[in-house]
Amino acid sequence: MRHIITAPPQTGAPESATGIDSTGIMITRRHFLLGSGALLLSMTAGKLFARDEVIPLWPDEPPGGGGPSGPLRVNKHGSWSNIVSPTIQRFKPENPNGEAVLIAAGGGYKFIGMGREAWPVARWLNSNGYTAYVLSYRLPEEKWQAGHLAPLQDAQRAIRLVRSLERKVHVLGFSAGGHLLGMAAARPDFRSYERQDELDLVVPKVDSVGLIYPVITLEAPYTHTTTHRILVGNGATPAEEANWSVQNYVTRSYPPTFLAQAEDDPVSNPYNTELMRDTCRRNRVPVELIEISRGGHGFGLGKAGTPAALWDQAYARWLDRLS
Repeated sequence: MRHIITAPPQTGAPESATGIDSTGIMITRRHFLLGSGALLLSMTAGKLFARDEVIPLWPDEPPGGGGPSGPLRVNKHGSWSNIVSPTIQRFKPENPNGEAVLIAAGGGYKFIGMGREAWPVARWLNSNGYTAYVLSYRLPEEKWQAGHLAPLQDAQRAIRLVRSLERKVHVLGFSAGGHLLGMAAARPDFRSYERQDELDLVVPKVDSVGLIYPVITLEAPYTHTTTHRILVGNGATPAEEANWSVQNYVTRSYPPTFLAQAEDDPVSNPYNTELMRDTCRRNRVPVELIEISRGGHGFGLGKAGTPAALWDQAYARWLDRLS
């Protein structure tokens, strides 16, 4: 299904102790403190609700070890880097509908856009009854031994964790976060790391995929993105580029997919979403594409009164139809 959004919206967009024991994962004191530090920082930078929680992904250090040291870095826009301990933040709605959405913000795998993408979207999802989980994933250039596999390891682990807690699990990714969750959804059987504990027996399957101005392909001629440079490098072979392109892993079993893209996006060429739509159609995967006349890149929920501010309601209706 194809939609083009050009009209302005009728209304504006709406604006703990860690609950980790229910997962059965043993969290070390180091990771509890790191998770608590992220919570305190996000309370300052993101005005986190008191009912929200921060849950470390790994029982000890992530697979392979390594990584940065020092405090989490947050820029003036609320974007995170220097990810010492990958986590998920759980945002609970007042009236839960029994379904959850795992969110991964973008940033070209250089940073994670919490303030402009993840947190506003999490709160908006709460207003629609969804429990939201915001993923803080490792960034490949921050000295992790797992290198470019580190974010995918975190995404698979996060899906397993949310799946162990929730009845239905949807994923919603933005830009590079769309690439990450699109890849994770396509490869639930890919073992990106050795089993750490009983949680890794959970198959990381999801019930639907939402990709907002995503990076889908790293293949020529779409090799200009930071995602391409960080994941495969400027001297990558065509095979390496193909191996990190989401469309090459889509099969008939890929989850129902929602796509939204601005036609004037200077970063993620609109061909990315067109390619994903066409690939889904060829594999008979239910897919809906929202084409936005103006919005550029990184608009998050979109500024009230602009075409980019309508995709969220289309997404909410789409999720309702899946239920």
